[in-house]
Amino acid sequence: MNFGTVLLAAATSGTNQFVLQMLILVAFIGLMYFLLIRPQKKKEKQVNEMRNSVRVGDEIVTIGGIVGKIVKTKDESLIIQVGADKVKFEVMRWSISSVTSKGKGASGKAADTDTDMAEDEQPKKRSPRRLKKATTEETAEESKNPFEESK
Repeated sequence: MNFGTVLLAAATSGTNQFVLQMLILVAFIGLMYFLLIRPQKKKEKQVNEMRNSVRVGDEIVTIGGIVGKIVKTKDESLIIQVGADKVKFEVMRWSISSVTSKGKGASGKAADTDTDMAEDEQPKKRSPRRLKKATTEETAEESKNPFEESK
């Protein structure tokens, strides 16, 4: 055997091992893409679509666990109504975890403006309560010091 043939055989063997290692590395990266990265991007796209499609009247759950009904929508935030006292506060769109029920505000009318409110959320007009006229005895009792003891 010639010295040149031995060097050529050794170089070919090393090249084949390098190519095989590179193929294994590329296959591993491709497998990671299809198992981890692609499904994550797909889910992120669905979540962003859900957050951008909420309308007035939808009931949502925030990432903090607050359940409320959307009253107004803005570009990057929403005003939701929460609880029996109908307290309203503003949350950011990215804080929406899920939409629990689609409201009737999402059908038909343009519900994506700042001034829109759901029909049942309009402020109710109340007339002022009428006060009873106080009798002279009641006014005398009110003028007494409440910390004095009655004799």
